[in-house]
This record gives sequence, C-alpha cells and structure tokens, in this order.
Amino acid sequence: MHCKDVSVREVDFPLTEENISRMLGSWKAYTRTEDMVLINGSDHATVRVEKEKGTGLFRPVVSFEIVSLPENTDFLDDPSLDVLNVPAMARIQADRPGRAVVVKGMFDHMSFVFGLEPVKLRVIDSIPPAPSKLSVLVQKALDSGFVEHPIIQECVDVDMAILAKDVKSGSIMFPCAVSGLKSSLPVSYLDSAPKLDKDVTLVGCHLSKRIFESLYGFEPKFINTCPADYAVNDGVKTITKCCKVKNGYRMEGDLASVPWGATIPEVADALNALFAEE
Repeated sequence: MHCKDVSVREVDFPLTEENISRMLGSWKAYTRTEDMVLINGSDHATVRVEKEKGTGLFRPVVSFEIVSLPENTDFLDDPSLDVLNVPAMARIQADRPGRAVVVKGMFDHMSFVFGLEPVKLRVIDSIPPAPSKLSVLVQKALDSGFVEHPIIQECVDVDMAILAKDVKSGSIMFPCAVSGLKSSLPVSYLDSAPKLDKDVTLVGCHLSKRIFESLYGFEPKFINTCPADYAVNDGVKTITKCCKVKNGYRMEGDLASVPWGATIPEVADALNALFAEE
C-alpha cells in the first residue's frame, strides 16, 4: 500500500480493541487514508478504515477493522528499505508469517504489511561466478520498483565445479579462463583455443560444444551445464538464461528465459510477464 494512504498517530492510551474502537467512533480521517498505524510507546496496532462518502479533505470514519493489536504486531526500522516496494515487503512478511509488521523505511516513510502471500520464483543459473549473475540481476530487478508482485527468489545453482568431479577422461576443458575453475586433472579453457588430444571432457553449455566442434573437428565427451536444461515442469515459476534468446525474454508456460547478456529492465519485464496472472 502507498504510504500516503497510511495515517500514523501516536496515542496516549493502551492499544486495546476497546480503546481503539472508542477513539475511532468519533474520528475523522484524511481523504487519502485507508489504513492507520497507532503507536503507544513501543506498542503498535494497525487498522483499516472506511470513511463517509463526500468531497471534504477530512471525513468521518463510518466503519473500521482492527487488523492487528500489539501482541501480533512487530516494528522494523530500516532506512534502506522502500516501503512502496512490493517484493521487499513480501520478504519481510515471509520472515514473519502470520504477523503484522509496521515498517519505518527510506525517507522515514511508514507503512505496514499483513496477510501478503509471497510467491516463489525459481532462478536457475550456472556458477561460477557466485552468486550467479542471474540471481543478482533478479534481485536488482526486484529492488528497482518496477516489479509489482510479491516475489521471493529461490536460487538453483548449476555448479560447474561439482559437475566436473564426474569427469573420467584424461583432461578437462571449461568454457573460459575467467571462471577460475580448477581440477585435479589437466585443465584447459575453450576461449584460449589450446592444442589438445581427443581424451578430453568439455564441461559447458551447448553453444560451447558447438564452438569446440567447430574449432577441433570432433565431438568431445560432454557434461551439460545449460541452465535452461535444468528447468523442470512442476508448476513453479522459473527464470533462466538461454543463448537462443537474443533480446527481451521468451515465455514457455511457467518458464521465462532471458539472454546471457540480460539487462535489469529485461529481467523486470520477464518477471512481470511471468507473474501477470498472479
């Protein structure tokens, strides 16, 4: 909810249902007010209000619902948090299920969250680097304010170092030296195009396999690290990277794919499309 729709009032009485009802029985609220945060010392309560119809800036409260009392309300002071950011508020709710949380955030704006149902996003990407590039882009997209869904990301890493432990050949090749990947076997990197014999296993994606075959003229032993190939059709909204996507994003049911060189706006657009019906 927008912080301009939340009225904050310090009161000098205990925040009980009876006292709140007595106060609101004669209360007038600002035209934008839809919710209230009541404060007494370290105690907080939250209320939803309905005002008398009309055009005045302040109108009588005709009905109200006490959302939470102090025993079910927490307070969080986080100057770095944007209280208008839905994914950020969803993370707070996920950490404190079943409780109302009054948040004082960036610019001292105040709001609260209660009953918000977070939705899970599975992020599949290869590592290194770690954390994965896509997981960082997703978090930046969620922090941007351009994603209006209560998304909580869950990272699934395709770890090339772990997959490389299954290599049985005489040597191992990784796509690029910048990865820093090592092995107990002799290691080479495809981006250096070194000389090598045929007893080699390539640990990489399908594109790296095509590049290998174009350079060396034979098909290597191969361990696939393509993130898109690790997506499963189990109803969980998923985002991954795919070299077949050149710009924007591609939607296939519950799977969104973005380019390897995806930008934050492309990721934000993909997330909004993926959760459009939520």
